Amino acid sequence: MDLSLDIAVAAVAIAPFVAALLAPSVHRAFGALSGWILALVPALIFVFLSSFIAPVASGQPVAANLDWAPVHGLGLSFLIDGLSLTFALMISGIGTFILIYSGAYLKGHPHQGRFLSFMLMFMGAMLGLVLADGMVALYAFWELTTVTSFLLIGFDHTRQVARRAAIQALVVTGIGGLALLAAAILMQRLTGSWELSGLEAFDLRAHAAYPVMLVLILFAAFTKSAQLPFHFWLPNAMEAPTPVSAFLHSATMVQGGVYLLARLNPALGGTPMWSTALVAFGGATLIWGGIAALRQTDLKQMLAQTTIASLGLLVLLIGIGTETAITAAVLYFAAHALYKAALFLVVGIIDHETGTRDITALSGLRDTLTVTFIATVLAVVSMVGLPPLIGYLAKEEMYAALLADAWQPLLVLGVLIIGNALLAGAALAVLIKPFMGTLVPLPKEPHEASIGLLAGPALFAVLGIVAGFMTSWIGAMLVAPAASVIAGAGIEDHLAPSLDPLAPLFWLSVLTWLLGGLVYWKLDIIRTVLRRGQIAVGWSFDKGFDALMFGLIRLAGAVTRTWHHGQLELYLVVLFLMFALAIVVPLWSLGGLPALPEAVELTFYEWGVVLIAIIGIATVVAARTRLFAILALGIQGFAVALLYLLFGAPDLSFTQFMVEILSVVILTLVMTRLRLDRQDLRQFEDLVRDGGLALICGLGVTTLLFAVIQGALDSRLSDFFNANSAAVAHGRNIVNVILVDFRGLDTLGEISVVMTAGIAILALIRGASKPRAPAAPDASPPRGRRSRSRAEAVT
Repeated sequence: MDLSLDIAVAAVAIAPFVAALLAPSVHRAFGALSGWILALVPALIFVFLSSFIAPVASGQPVAANLDWAPVHGLGLSFLIDGLSLTFALMISGIGTFILIYSGAYLKGHPHQGRFLSFMLMFMGAMLGLVLADGMVALYAFWELTTVTSFLLIGFDHTRQVARRAAIQALVVTGIGGLALLAAAILMQRLTGSWELSGLEAFDLRAHAAYPVMLVLILFAAFTKSAQLPFHFWLPNAMEAPTPVSAFLHSATMVQGGVYLLARLNPALGGTPMWSTALVAFGGATLIWGGIAALRQTDLKQMLAQTTIASLGLLVLLIGIGTETAITAAVLYFAAHALYKAALFLVVGIIDHETGTRDITALSGLRDTLTVTFIATVLAVVSMVGLPPLIGYLAKEEMYAALLADAWQPLLVLGVLIIGNALLAGAALAVLIKPFMGTLVPLPKEPHEASIGLLAGPALFAVLGIVAGFMTSWIGAMLVAPAASVIAGAGIEDHLAPSLDPLAPLFWLSVLTWLLGGLVYWKLDIIRTVLRRGQIAVGWSFDKGFDALMFGLIRLAGAVTRTWHHGQLELYLVVLFLMFALAIVVPLWSLGGLPALPEAVELTFYEWGVVLIAIIGIATVVAARTRLFAILALGIQGFAVALLYLLFGAPDLSFTQFMVEILSVVILTLVMTRLRLDRQDLRQFEDLVRDGGLALICGLGVTTLLFAVIQGALDSRLSDFFNANSAAVAHGRNIVNVILVDFRGLDTLGEISVVMTAGIAILALIRGASKPRAPAAPDASPPRGRRSRSRAEAVT
C-alpha cells in the first residue's frame, strides 16, 4: 500500500488525540463555538471513511501498516473492512454531533475545554479499537477507552457518586482488559502472529487451549459490554454528563465487547461452547435489562437499562451465528446507535430545560418542546420497531433467524419477543410520560433548546426513517459487507421489508407491539412490584461489588501488616529463602542436579588463596561482634581479588581491592558512628536458621555455577566484543570498553546508586554525631503533654 494512505488511515485514530491536545486552547479562544469547531475533526474523519464504502463493499478491504517494533514482529496495523468501517462511521458520525451538543450543553462550564478534550480522546480510543488489526494495538486502544471513560464518568469529581461510578467502571472493565491481554498473548504464542486478520488461517477451535482462550475473550467482552453479571457498572456510569452517556451507550465503549465478539467469531465461533455461552448470557442480559428499565423513574437510568438489554440482544444474535442472525445483529447495531443517541440527547434537553429527569414529575412538554417531542417520537418509533424504520427491519431479521421447528430456536424466539416487548414498553414511557398530558410546575420554566442541542437528536431520529427507505443501498453497501466479516464467509444482501399480513413475521411483530403496550399500560404496577421485590431481596450486584472491594481492601491490609511489618531481619530471611527456592527448584525439576566437577591440581600459591578464603569464612562465622564480622568479611573480597590476579585480570583485581577496602572502611565508619558494633545477641535458634539459610543459598549458587560450566559455551557475545571493541569503541581493553561504551548508561546508573548511598550514609553519620540542643528551662511542653500533666495532677 502507498505510504501516504497508510499514514492517512493511521491518522483516523490519531487525529482525535491531537485535537484533544488543542481543545482547551480552542475553547479559550472561541468559547461557546468550540464544540462546532472541534466537531470538524470527526466530521472530516467521517467523510474520509465514507470514501471506502464502495471499495469495501466490492470486496476490497484496506490494510495499513506502519513499522512499530519490527524486531518483535509488531507493526501499527489497521484494517478497514465491512465490520470496522460500519463501527467507525457510527463513531465518527455520531461523535460529530455529540461534540456540537457538548458545546451547547456545557456552555459556561469552567472546565468545558477539558471535557471536550476528554471526549475527543474517548473518540480516538474507540476509533483505534475498531480499526486496529494488531492485537497489541487493539489492547492499547481497549485500555484507552477504559481510562478515558473513567475521566468522563468522574468528570464532576466533586460528587462522591461520580467518583465511585468512575472507579467502578475502571475496575470492572480494567480487569476485563487484563483478560484480553492474556488471550492476545496466548493466541500469538499458538499462531505466531499478532494480526487479527490472520487468525482464521489457524484452527484455534481444535486446540486444547481453546476453552481458556474462549473464557478470556468472553470475560473481556462481557465486562466491557455490561453482560450479566458484570452489568452493574453501566447504570452507575450515568453520573457522567449526558453527552457522555449518549456517546457511551450508542456507538462507543459498551459496543467494544460486541465488536470483539463479532471480530473473533470467524476464528473462535461456531462451537457449542461459544453458542451456548453467548445465547445464554445474552438472553439473560436482555431480560434483566428490560425488567430493570421498568423499575426506574429517572429517564437516563431507564435508557441505561435498555442499553444493557440491547447489548444482550446483540450478543445473543452473534451467538446464534446464522447468516440471518448476523445480518440482524448488524442492522440492530445501526438502528440502536441512532435511536439511543437521539433519546439520550433528548433526555439531556429535558433535564437542561426543565431541571429534572424524573418521569413522575414531568408532563405536557409537547407544546413547549415541540421539536424535541418530534425527535423523540421518531426515535421511539424506531426503538419499538414500527415500519418502515430501520428498527423494524432489524426486528424482522432477528425473528426470521429463529423461525424453526426445533424447540431451542423457538425458546430463544420467545426470549426475543419478551425482551423487545419490555424495551417497547420502556420506550413508550420515555415518550408519553414527559410529553403527553397537561403541563405541570417544574424546577425551571421550560423552553425549546438551542440549535446546538437539537441538531443531533433531530438528525439521528430522521436518519432512522430515511434508512428504512434505503434498504437496498444500506444492505448492499454496509450490512452485507459487515455481516460477511462476522460470518467469515460471503453473505448476500437480502433485506426486503415486508408488511404481508399473512406472514408469520408480521404477526410476531404485532405480538411484540401488543405486549409492549400492555407493559406500558401496567407500568406503575410493574414498577411497584419490582421495587418491593428489590427491597425484599435487599441485595444487588452493585452491593456485591462494594462488598468485594471492601473485602479486597481488608485482605490488602492484612497482607500488608503480615509482610510489611518493619522488621528488617525477617525481610532478609524471606528474601534469601525465595532466592534459594528460585535457584534450587528449577535446577531440581528441569533436568536434575549437575554432576560434581573433576578434581584439579592446584599450585601451592593457589592453595594459599583457598586457605585464605577458608580462614575468612571461619572468622566471619566465629565473630561475636558485628564490627569484627565486617572486618573478617573483607578477607573474602581479598581472596577473590587474588583469584582475578592469578587468572590474568589485574585490572579487575585492582578494582576488587579498591571496592573491598572502601566497603570495609565505610561499613566500619557507619557501624561505629551509629553504635551498631555491639555483640551479636541472637538466640541459638536464630543462628541455626540464618546459618542453614546461608548454607542453602551458598550450595544453590555453587550448584548453579556447576550447571553453567558444564553446559556448552556460547561465545557469540565474546566474539562480538572482541570484534567491535577496537573497531567501534576504539579501545583494546575489552572490560573497560564494555563498562564505558557498550554499557555506559548502566555504569552511570551504578555510579549514581553508589553516590546516592554515600550521601545517605553521610546524612546518617552527621545525624548521629550531631549533639542535641538542651531544652530551654522555660520552654512550654507540647499541648498534649501539658494536658496529661494536668490530668495527672488532678488525679
